Amino acid sequence: MADEPSINPLIELTQHAMSEVNNIILERLQSDVPLIPQLAGHLIAAGGKRLRPMLCIASSMVSSQNLKKAPEAALYLSASVEFIHNATLLHDDVIDASNQRRGKQTANALWGNEASVLVGDFLFARAFELMVETNDIWVLEKLSLAAAQITEGEVKQMSMQGQPDSQKSDYFSVIKGKTGVLFAAAAQTGSKVGKGDNDLCEAFYNYGLALGNAFQIMDDALDYGASDGQIGKDLGDDFSEMKVTLPIILAWHDSTVEERKFWERTFRAGKQKEGDFQKAKEIIAKYNCIERALDYAKVEVEKAINSISGIPSSSLKDALVEAAKFACLRDN
Repeated sequence: MADEPSINPLIELTQHAMSEVNNIILERLQSDVPLIPQLAGHLIAAGGKRLRPMLCIASSMVSSQNLKKAPEAALYLSASVEFIHNATLLHDDVIDASNQRRGKQTANALWGNEASVLVGDFLFARAFELMVETNDIWVLEKLSLAAAQITEGEVKQMSMQGQPDSQKSDYFSVIKGKTGVLFAAAAQTGSKVGKGDNDLCEAFYNYGLALGNAFQIMDDALDYGASDGQIGKDLGDDFSEMKVTLPIILAWHDSTVEERKFWERTFRAGKQKEGDFQKAKEIIAKYNCIERALDYAKVEVEKAINSISGIPSSSLKDALVEAAKFACLRDN
């Protein structure tokens, strides 16, 4: 049996550049106010796959046709992308009142909401400093647009809260904003600083967008389909926060009158009690909503792979294809 897809080849091929990116991140985290590097460092040190900066590095190397070394501008861009991502995580955890992320206590649980929001603002500011240092107004425009779209996605998700009868089109609009666009901008701007032409930049934008969408669909499905300890957040967070994700939309559509009353109580009325999360999982399993969500993720994976089909063959292209396939097979 063939080995399952993995992101390890992408990690290995970008590891030298990523070590330089990590140095930039550590350097730009410094502040005369000790709480800032302490709080931000807690989140960043927790790790995560760092796919967004890796995409930026990989697309820059493919576009520059130098698979050994990333352009210097891509290093700054990658750090910028990671700062934007972590700033949004800090803000999200405050909004969601989350207590766990990546298997650790959240910054807001340790230091409070006010400090988390302000340090998130600090990371956004640092991100824009790093963008400016690329001396490319086009890059600044694309990443600034992505930062605005992330906020729009989060606000739209908030407006859907507690509405299990939401449309799939609204859900896909949300995940594009909150996740897809930063993946897309990271890959697109990496290609640009690697001297990629318009078509190549567009190909990487489409690759990143589809990859980000696939990851978010899987993340949402895992909240109902994973077992305890599989994911780096509290299982059932989306349910308790009444977030309307793809499994809920699919389940609502097929639910009986009695089952819809359950969704109405737990989501629209927000009246949840012990055992409700288990019942939600049972209804979702009854209608195969996890498997059906996975089918949507697979469509995004195919879009991602097709987007870079015209790129010349290389070990890095193979790694990007494998990373896309990994997106809908991961369990954390």
